[in-house]
Amino acid sequence: MDFPVVELSPLYPEILLLILASGILLLDVLLGDERRFITYVLALLTLLACGALTVFTGEFRTTYAFGGMFVDDVLADALKFVAYISVFVVLVYSRAYLIGRNLFQGEFFVLVLFALLGMMVMISAHHFLVLYLGLEILSLSLYALVALHRDSAVATEAAMKYFVLGALASGMLLYGISMLYGATGALDIETMARTLREGVEAPMVVVLGLVFVVAGLAFKLGAAPFHMWVPDVYQGAPTPVTLFIGTAPKLASFAFAMRLLAEALQPLLADWRDMLMILAILSMLVGNVAAIAQTNIKRMLAYSAIAHMGFMLLGILSGTINGYSSAMFYVLTYVAMGLGSFGIILLLAREGFEAENLEDFKGLNARNPWYAFLMLLFMFSLAGIPPTVGFYAKLSVLEAVVKIGHTWLAVVAVLLSLVGAFYYLRIVKLMYFDAPVDQAPVAPQADVGLLLSANGAAILLLGIFPQPLMALCAHAVLVSL
Repeated sequence: MDFPVVELSPLYPEILLLILASGILLLDVLLGDERRFITYVLALLTLLACGALTVFTGEFRTTYAFGGMFVDDVLADALKFVAYISVFVVLVYSRAYLIGRNLFQGEFFVLVLFALLGMMVMISAHHFLVLYLGLEILSLSLYALVALHRDSAVATEAAMKYFVLGALASGMLLYGISMLYGATGALDIETMARTLREGVEAPMVVVLGLVFVVAGLAFKLGAAPFHMWVPDVYQGAPTPVTLFIGTAPKLASFAFAMRLLAEALQPLLADWRDMLMILAILSMLVGNVAAIAQTNIKRMLAYSAIAHMGFMLLGILSGTINGYSSAMFYVLTYVAMGLGSFGIILLLAREGFEAENLEDFKGLNARNPWYAFLMLLFMFSLAGIPPTVGFYAKLSVLEAVVKIGHTWLAVVAVLLSLVGAFYYLRIVKLMYFDAPVDQAPVAPQADVGLLLSANGAAILLLGIFPQPLMALCAHAVLVSL
């Protein structure tokens, strides 16, 4: 087909990223290990170029491409821009770790860029097949990233578990989509929503398809009881890969949920609300309780991520603009908290030492008070303690749940959040009240130290002044749905 040039304008950031990532892949073949830094710099410049293009081509209106299969709206632009920032931070935080373990390779940077491309396609998908295409681009890149450390048996095992369970979840998602297509005769999000609103002849088939779709979505979010892969992948993957998996893809997963549930399946709100309610309660319960027993901080943060996805689901299940914007605010702030937490882990790691155990954080305040304070901010925010942004994120989600009359659900969430505060505050206790086990100096390179400090400042400032970001989320959801 001969598409008009103007129809491709919503895809300019994706096209640019694909061209530059492919160029970096080809160039990296010609570079020796001593010039691998060029690949790293080019990857950072690619992110800056895509960010600039997204800003300059962004419009405060919704535009479509490929006959309505691809959408460019305020929600998509906002999520993509935050994804660029988070991937940029991931690459900077990871540099020293990768160099120290001979993983500073072009494959890492190219796979991260292609995973970002998958996220961007998911974020802008307005058709079930495009949504699935973006999901597979992201998933295949993540499987390879987890197995990047080929000499590590633990990483290989984690990649195999992730691949097998991911394939199972993709199959469930496809099966659910096929059932919805059979009942509605549409794969386009807008057409499906309209058909469901008008009523279908086989409502039982629609509900059954919805169950499979929600199960596939829950796996991608890492929500219980579809969370089996999360702790093993977080612990087994190299820490930079864990940092990446635990942050930027959450933005795509949120967009995935919004396009599926809030847009295509909004007429079935009464059905999927009950499903999300069960997933949210189980995620908060399993995540917070299991995290208490962990001695590996990456595994602890994996269960923490499960619990936080339960909180995000609370906002989505409200089915209101306020709830959707609260969920968006929650996922944006969670990404910032995840970047900071894993950034400190990478900071403490060095060649031959991973800093993965809780014991490794003992006496961090005596070794470097500033980075101990930053870790305290990240832990307080994850626990939802004021004045950090985590408190306001949880408050806004709980408010959305209370407004739809589910006060009991908000009470359960608060109680489970109190359970979760224990393992976050345990880290603070180890840093400030225990004698250091490791006496090695904590002295990051200037760019890493600056970014970590900015990360901590953002957690604090957004907690004190959350209104601008909350207003942006509300505006993005309001004009995009």
